[in-house]
Amino acid sequence: MDYCGFVIRRERMARGWSQQGLCKGVCAVSYLSKIEQGRVVPSHEVLDALYARLELPVPDEAQRRDAEQRIRRAMEALFDARWDAVREEVSGLNDLRGSALEPWALLLRAYVIPPNAPLEEALEPCLDRMQLALQRNLQERCEEACRLFPCALLHSYRGIHAYKVGDNTTAMEALHTAYSMAAEEGRPALMLDCQMFMGNCYSNRCDLEGMRAHYAVAERLARALGREQDLYSLRYNTGATLLQAGHVQEAYDALSVLPEPGALAQHKLAICLEKLGRREEALRMLDEMERSLDQENTDDALDRLMGRVVRLRLQSDDPLHDPAYGDALMECFARCRAERPVGYAAFHLPWVLEWLEAGRQYKQACELLKNFPKIQK
Repeated sequence: MDYCGFVIRRERMARGWSQQGLCKGVCAVSYLSKIEQGRVVPSHEVLDALYARLELPVPDEAQRRDAEQRIRRAMEALFDARWDAVREEVSGLNDLRGSALEPWALLLRAYVIPPNAPLEEALEPCLDRMQLALQRNLQERCEEACRLFPCALLHSYRGIHAYKVGDNTTAMEALHTAYSMAAEEGRPALMLDCQMFMGNCYSNRCDLEGMRAHYAVAERLARALGREQDLYSLRYNTGATLLQAGHVQEAYDALSVLPEPGALAQHKLAICLEKLGRREEALRMLDEMERSLDQENTDDALDRLMGRVVRLRLQSDDPLHDPAYGDALMECFARCRAERPVGYAAFHLPWVLEWLEAGRQYKQACELLKNFPKIQK
């Protein structure tokens, strides 16, 4: 279906107009019907006249050329995983309502602007094969997206989605494929993303050797690309995994040298200090975490809840028999499972098992272990 015809029909029906009422003095009713069905592509004169009657914007030739160039650059940046460049290009697009370029603009915005929602399904008959693949990916129908348009970007999304739900086998397979394709396509930023998430898969299993091998490659790529935020993430993830694996002092050493540690790093540092018996320092670190969350102007109540769980553990004489601690811990665990990648819940699992076993809830503890077979207590 031609997108312009789809828009004309949608806008006409939204106004409650008949075909005859819209096209009077412009074209025959039968011709308008063919336009709306996508059976003919109207001339610029007819299209401009119909759009003017519907009060839709009609970009001039210079605006069309600018939009085409911006979309071309944004698409190249999208497949390179250069997200800031995509945002910059789409932010400069003029009003493309009704233009044949609008589906591209809508898709590009969906990839870089939360909540990253897919396009309305009514548009799908107007999408070409590549556009439909990008739409399926936004719908988390990742395998179908890869079949429609096999490329490094979509295979990486398939791997990242599998990682987030805890399917490490599928994640590693898809990420390896994506990395190889990105290397062939000459997309170093996407290669970096793949190596980071492959390292994250090993992190989820507390496999320090595998994690470090992939993170070492990712670090070289991040340095070459000047990606400071990715270097920070690699160091944070390393420290958090060391902590989860029980290497507390090593984790503290790794996290304490982070430049300007954020709230999540301060959360892990507080736990390190707790495990090292440095209670007062741990409480001060939680205060720092609260200040960081305030400065970041975040509305993420889950991060605050994670800090509260640690604080309750530090302040209670017997946290394993403190209902307030148990309620906060179980709420935190449930929200991590619902809202974050599986690694967040896995990180909190040892404390949850400890709480359940203290309350003799052995059946529930066993059920949880079935869902996290690779995580050691």
